[in-house]
Amino acid sequence: MTSAPLAARLRVPSGPLFFPVTAYGPGGTVDPDVCRAHVRRGVEAGAAAVFACCGTGEFHALTPEEFQVCVRAAVEAAEGRVPVLAGTGYGTALAVRHAVLAEEAGADGLLVMPPYLVVPGQEGLLRHYREVAAATALPVIVYQRDNAVLTPRTVVGLARTDGIIGFKDGLGDLDLMQRIVSAVRTEAPDGFLYFNGLPTAEQTQLAYRGIGVTLYSSAVFCFAPEIALAFHRALRDDDLATAHRLLDGFYRPFVELRSRGRGYAVSLVKAGVRLRGLDVGEVRSPLTEPAGEHVKQLALLIERGYALLEETAEETA
Repeated sequence: MTSAPLAARLRVPSGPLFFPVTAYGPGGTVDPDVCRAHVRRGVEAGAAAVFACCGTGEFHALTPEEFQVCVRAAVEAAEGRVPVLAGTGYGTALAVRHAVLAEEAGADGLLVMPPYLVVPGQEGLLRHYREVAAATALPVIVYQRDNAVLTPRTVVGLARTDGIIGFKDGLGDLDLMQRIVSAVRTEAPDGFLYFNGLPTAEQTQLAYRGIGVTLYSSAVFCFAPEIALAFHRALRDDDLATAHRLLDGFYRPFVELRSRGRGYAVSLVKAGVRLRGLDVGEVRSPLTEPAGEHVKQLALLIERGYALLEETAEETA
C-alpha cells in the first residue's frame, strides 16, 4: 500500500485513472502474469491510479479467490508507484468479504459498485455503504449507477461518514449531480471527491467539468494510452482545440461503435487490448465477444486516433 493519503493522491491526478481488463489464459482461467503485464504497461504509460476488478475488469465474473489474485497482481505490478483500488459489490456480506480480500492483497482503496439485483431505498443504501466502509481501513468511493441512485441528502450522509472519500457517477443525470455537489459543498466537510464514471467518460467530461467534477475513469487508456493521455492533458491545459479534435475524430466514433453491441463497454475494450498486442483473452459469459466487423472498425479507429495525435504534434511543432 502507498503511504500518502489516497484522497490527496487522487485529487489532482497526473494522468488518467486506469481501469484494466482482467486477463484470462487459453483455458479461461485468470492469468496473473498477463494481468501484471497489462497493469505495468498502464503505470509506465502514465496512469495516475489503477482500479482493478471493476466494471471493465469483469468484477461480476470473478470468484472471490480470483478477485484476490487479480488485485494482488495489480498491486505487485504497480509497485507503489500509483495507488491501486479494487472493486467490490453484491450484497453487503459479499461486498464486505471482497473488501477484506482486497485489503489483504495490499489495495489502497475500494470502489463500491451497486448491490446485486435489488433496488434499495436511501436508508438501506446508506447503511450498506457505511458497513462496507467500516469493514476495513481502506478508503471507499461509492459508485452510483443502475439500481443505486442516491439523493443529495444521502450523499451528504456518505460524505460525513468516516472512510468514505468520494462519489463516482455512472448515471449521467447532470441536474442530480449539480444538486449533489451543491449539497455536499454546503453541508459536509471539504475534500470530498467526485468522478465521472460513465462509459467512455471522456465523451461527457467537458460537461462534468462544468459542474466541478474533474476526475474521470478511462477505459480507452487500456488500449490507447497515448490518446487518453493527450485528452487528459488537453483538459488540464484548457486546450479545447485538441479536446474537440479527439472528441470529434476518435471518441464520438468510438462511442457510436460501442453502442452497436450489448456489453461492448467491456468486450470492445478487451478486443482493443488484444489489437495492441497483449493477449488478455476473451470476456466471460454472460458477455459475448464483439462481431468481427466491429473489431475491424475498432482497429481502423485506433489508427485514426493516433493519426490525430500526429497531426496535433505537427501543428504545434
